[in-house]
Order: sequence, then structure tokens, then C-alpha cells
Amino acid sequence: MSGRDPFCQPRRTGRGAALTLVFASLLVAGAATGSFPDLDRKAAAGAASSADPAVPAGHHEDIARAAAEAMAAGKSPTEAAERAVSRSGDRWGAVYSQGEYEEFEEALDGQYTGVGLWARRERDGRIEVTRVAAGSPASAAGIRKGDRLRSVDGVKVDGRPVTEVVSLLRGDATDAAAGTAVTLGLERGTRAWTRTLRRATLSTDSVAVQKLADGVTVIKVAAFTKGVGDDVRTAVRQAPAGAGIILDLRGNSGGLVTEAVTAASAFLDGGLVATYDVDGAQRALHADPGGDTARPLVALVDGGTMSAAELLTGALKDRGRAVVMGSRTFGKGSVQMPSRLPDGSVAELTVGHYRTPSGRGVDGTGITPDLEADDPANGTAGGTAGDAALARAETVLSGLGDTS
Repeated sequence: MSGRDPFCQPRRTGRGAALTLVFASLLVAGAATGSFPDLDRKAAAGAASSADPAVPAGHHEDIARAAAEAMAAGKSPTEAAERAVSRSGDRWGAVYSQGEYEEFEEALDGQYTGVGLWARRERDGRIEVTRVAAGSPASAAGIRKGDRLRSVDGVKVDGRPVTEVVSLLRGDATDAAAGTAVTLGLERGTRAWTRTLRRATLSTDSVAVQKLADGVTVIKVAAFTKGVGDDVRTAVRQAPAGAGIILDLRGNSGGLVTEAVTAASAFLDGGLVATYDVDGAQRALHADPGGDTARPLVALVDGGTMSAAELLTGALKDRGRAVVMGSRTFGKGSVQMPSRLPDGSVAELTVGHYRTPSGRGVDGTGITPDLEADDPANGTAGGTAGDAALARAETVLSGLGDTS
């Protein structure tokens, strides 16, 4: 297995389905698992109740045995493993095909295979393109923001969940690779047409930086993919001297814990970020020294703030470094570890939990913000218009220090 040490929510919508861990608004861009340092094994955060015990380490052998017995009997090892995981009571245990797991690892590097479309489902069920990535197959085909997506490879998408549309665009059912064709049915005004595109390996933009008129810098982190921690540190260094920062973690479903710790290092001068246990062994995560500890900071969170994003939020809150605003976070603090099954598929089972610097568990409870600021807008670092929570965060920053 990879030594990149993952941590985050597993995908559990069925084999071939779209990744359930979706990068904030990047609903057609793909998603990632995350990672823990010091582990040469895969892990993920789950949302089971804090009272739920971790699955014993030996349970991995039980799952592997069920898969091996099924293979010997000429049956599907993956399906046998799925049944065994279901019986185990591990709410966030999951089984992935080899192709699905490889997609996870690809996404951890900030990449995905697709056509470069972002989309949303309107109230009437229509699927509307909300963004087209520059230089992507969709851009080259002339697809624009506001176009309606009618079908994918002949399958009508009206009324379908966006995650299913993601699955079709990515070709998850066949583990489609870059270069494979996908035919889209599109509509713009009264014009309807079809266009065949070739999927490509594309990069996600997990960090967006916006300078507001009052000097405040908004750093929106959609997910903790590879390199995001350094991107956050760069954004902090480039922010106007003395100006406040809003760290927008709304809708951040998690990612690589190593990246979240690096991001924490941008605001902390060393010290504890979190502790976690794996099969009873206690471990700790520490920030690097030298972070900016004087600049006013507000962390904006919501119910979509999960996993590694909650770990970062907990560190900033417990260390007194940031005012946390928004609504209660999701509550994902359990750790999964993977094992390879005989047919190449991968089973992930819960083995432990993590805690914030003050020793508080997050699993099933989430993090309560210092200031409530409910807002249906899932923060976009594009200004405060229509985003009451972001506007309130600016007001709070003005009271924390000189942000001009």
C-alpha cells in the first residue's frame, strides 16, 4: 500500500458509484481519501457514534478469510467482503474495487479523471453546468457555465443526484481511464446538441485566495489534497501585513492529514495539533514552528466541515489561535485502516479515533463554533455578496485587530 498515510471519509455508495467524499463545490471534479502520518497503511475518518468501539485489528483477517473462501468457491470475493463488513457493525467500513481505490490515490495527488465540469442540480431536477475548467476537454468542446447537461452516454440525467452524474462522467462503472470517450447531451437556450469528449487527467484547485476591499484575505480550502498545506502557508505569507485572514473550511470534506497539519503550521508556532490512537497505540501530530501567531484569524465552518478539516479547526480553537464561526461541524473522527483482498480489492475497517489538543473527541459530536453564523451559502471566496456568514466573519475580524 501507499505510504502517504490517508485519513478521511470512505466512499460507500456502491461499487462503481461516484465518490461520496466530494470536494466542496467540485461535484464533478472527484474526491479524495486522506491520510495519517507515521502509518504505512490507508486510513479514513468516519462518522460513527463516539460510543461505537473500533473494530478489532483481527477483524481484517475475518474479512480476508471470507473473501478467500468466496474466491475458492468461484464466487465474488468483493461481494463476500462487503457482506462481512456489513455484518461487522462497522458503520463506516467499506470495500473498494482495485480501480476505485486507485482513484482515491490519484485524487490524493490533487488529480482526477474527467472532462472538467462542475455542476449542480436545480430545484426542477435539471443539471446545470456551474463552471468549466480552463484547458479541459469540456472547455475545448465549447461548453459554458449555464449550459444544461441532458445526458451522459445516452443516459438522461434530469432528476438524478449529482453524485450519479459524477459517476457517469467519470465512467466509474467501467473504471474508465484518461482518453476514453464520453458523449454528452447539452442544451443552451433553444439549442440542443451532443458532443463526444475524451476524458483526461486533470488537476483540482483545492485552494482559492481572495483579497477583499478592506484588506482581509479569504483562504477557501475545499479539500486537503497534496500540496494544499504549502498553498495555505504561501497565502498567509502573501497576505497584507497586519491584515486579518478568514480561513473558509465550509464544505471541506477532509483529505490528507499531513496537509492539514502543514496548514496548521501556517498559524501556530509549533505545538500539538491532535492526538490519535490506532489499535490502542497513542500518537501525536505537531505543527512546525514559525507560523504567524499574531495575525487576526477567523475559521469559518459548517456541517460539511469534516475529517482533516475538523482536525485543523479543533487545533486552532483549542490553541486559542482562531475565532471559529459558523455551525457545528459534521463529526468525523474515526480512523480506518485498509487491507488488500485476494482479488485486489481493498477493505477498510475502523481501528481508532483522534482528539483535539484539549483531549476532546470529535467523532459523532463535531466541533461547536465560538460564534454561530448559519448561512445556506457554502462559502465561495468571491466576496461577501449573498454570503452572510462571510460578511459577519469580516465584522468579527475588524474587532480582533487592525485589518486595514
